[in-house]
Amino acid sequence: MSLTSASLLERLQQNPDQEAWRRLVELYTPLIQGWLRRHAALQANDADDLTQEVLASLVRRLPRFRHNQRPGAFRAWLRTVTINCLRDFWRRRRGRPWAAAGGDPARLLAELEDSTSGLSRVWDDEHDRHVAAALLERVRGEFTASTWEAFRQVALEGRPAAEVAAELGLTPNAVLIAKSRVLRRLREEGRGLIG
Repeated sequence: MSLTSASLLERLQQNPDQEAWRRLVELYTPLIQGWLRRHAALQANDADDLTQEVLASLVRRLPRFRHNQRPGAFRAWLRTVTINCLRDFWRRRRGRPWAAAGGDPARLLAELEDSTSGLSRVWDDEHDRHVAAALLERVRGEFTASTWEAFRQVALEGRPAAEVAAELGLTPNAVLIAKSRVLRRLREEGRGLIG
């Protein structure tokens, strides 16, 4: 894919293409599957099937999604889509054993629907960590090794720019510019997905 300032969500809503849909699937499949296995205690096959339902629902509903520019809007919307798919899944399984912690699907759904609950905060945290890691990996190849290392040490490890500059043989200003360039690219790539 060529570099573009349009975020993934904007591409999918304004001019969807196969590459953008592939990226969405690659980004969210492991997150949703893992979450369903850990927190909804679904068997691997059920989690895989339900993940496909969530993604299919996203394909149908994303053109109508309107980002309200509030932090976490897409993340909250994705959680709602997942809740609805999970609710439908349990309705279809009515009468069959369910093994989640506490054994109460209604309790789990209620917790997920409450944006202030501990489980919803876990969803938010896991989402943001997963998407941030994927975005970091995605843009890493766009920068030289020294630019990336300067960014990593200052932005991710919290080290002082002067200290990093001395180690890398750069000026402190060059380190800060490297950090700024990578952060700008991350904001472009992840606009609307995180925070």
